[in-house]
Amino acid sequence: MGSLNSDHELKTNSASFNNPMDSEEFRRQGHMIIDFIADYYRDVEKYPVLSQVEPGYLQKRLPESAPYNPEPIETILQDVQQHIVPGITHWQSPYYFAYFPSSGSIAGFLGEMLSSGFNVVGFNWMSSPAATELENIVMDWLGEMLKLPKSFLFSGTGGGVIQGTTCEAILCTLAAARDQILNEIGRENISRLVVYGSDQTHSALQKAAQIAGIDPKNFRAIKTTKSSSFTLTPESLQAAIDLDIQSGLIPLFLCATVGTTAITTVDPLGPLCDIAKRYSIWIHVDAAYAGSACICPEFRHFIDGIESADSFSLNAHKWFFTTLDCCCMWVKNPNALIKALSTNPEFLRNKASDSKQVVDYKDWQISLSRRFRALKLWLVLRSFGVANLRNFLRSHVGMAQLFQELVGGDNRFEIVAPRNFAVVCFRVLPSASGLGNGKANEGANELNRKLLESINASGQLYVSHGMVAGIYFIRFAVGATLTEDRHVIAAWKVVQEKLDGILATS
Repeated sequence: MGSLNSDHELKTNSASFNNPMDSEEFRRQGHMIIDFIADYYRDVEKYPVLSQVEPGYLQKRLPESAPYNPEPIETILQDVQQHIVPGITHWQSPYYFAYFPSSGSIAGFLGEMLSSGFNVVGFNWMSSPAATELENIVMDWLGEMLKLPKSFLFSGTGGGVIQGTTCEAILCTLAAARDQILNEIGRENISRLVVYGSDQTHSALQKAAQIAGIDPKNFRAIKTTKSSSFTLTPESLQAAIDLDIQSGLIPLFLCATVGTTAITTVDPLGPLCDIAKRYSIWIHVDAAYAGSACICPEFRHFIDGIESADSFSLNAHKWFFTTLDCCCMWVKNPNALIKALSTNPEFLRNKASDSKQVVDYKDWQISLSRRFRALKLWLVLRSFGVANLRNFLRSHVGMAQLFQELVGGDNRFEIVAPRNFAVVCFRVLPSASGLGNGKANEGANELNRKLLESINASGQLYVSHGMVAGIYFIRFAVGATLTEDRHVIAAWKVVQEKLDGILATS
């Protein structure tokens, strides 16, 4: 291979160079991609849900270096089918029941296409006014659907922003809380600040605390118990705060959860907020998974007490038919965010920003650059309508109820925790392990591990696990857009068959 600066190569490159934004070629290739994705969804339930490849598989299949000359889209799509699809774990499969859902929809996909097509970088209002103003509007729309207080909305005194993930939402609000108090007591006191959650709170809180400079010794993952359904109790929070104050520390931030990761438990927002407010603690409510369900009147009570919180977030890319990434976050005091996160270099100065009449979202997030995420949420809200969004969410809860009834009909199994939304936590009972009382739970944990591995290795469905109070259990999360009752029933049969096989050979 010769030098890239040779006359021959420069001539070759000039002769073969195509317009990368040729409209007709884009139309041709775009239709091919749409057809490919449509066929993928038509056939998705035929694929093994959990990818069956071994680590390093793709390195063996693809060339060692990038192609020097252009390759046709037909060849590239052929390689996607042959090499990429086998390495995908199919989150959109109707047999995907692991972790939390990442539900998609035509509206979400097309909104993503529009966002990518315009490819604007909407860091401030002037950089693309529509990107900012549409986000203002859809965040108020969704906030009103959730019956959030006006104090969280632009139509009130607060406002909403679309972050990438919950991790970003927690970090941004924690930074705002941190700076708000350090501006009063002095930055040299950062080592005295304390962050609170429960042992069921998502690990994003601990990560955010580390990034925000909170002393690791001042991170409190307060123990929960089965007697309180593994919620963070007001009594345990008060006790932790009392100890910290006695030690000369300063309570800073509380993350309460609506729908915890392991068992979707719901922390009692009202009583927790009552305690936190006595000490001027910033209260963030993480409803990443379950918040979407609260647009349904029958689930709205799960966020009762939200009026006393400082910030609230949910992931529309989980259970709201909007593609990753789309974390919706509302704050009562946008100025606290802006003071903590803004920078104003000369090259970004403009009349609109100086007027203070517009929102510059660069000051509400970690990064400067941001995508036009509001488009896809706007398309979802308009294409479904509130009524249909509620009905889809209700259908998933109904399918989870169906699965729970199936589990309850087999005396070898038990439900480990109360079901609040569309996640069923279950396990094979210790009595099925065949071990004596002294090791029954240990045996049950091992048996459930084997069952999980056997289910997932089959490729017929994908489930994940959790552990609370030393109990290992299987989580069955309904929420994939294509899932129907028949998939739930078929999945339960696989669970029973795999257990039968394990017990027959043990």
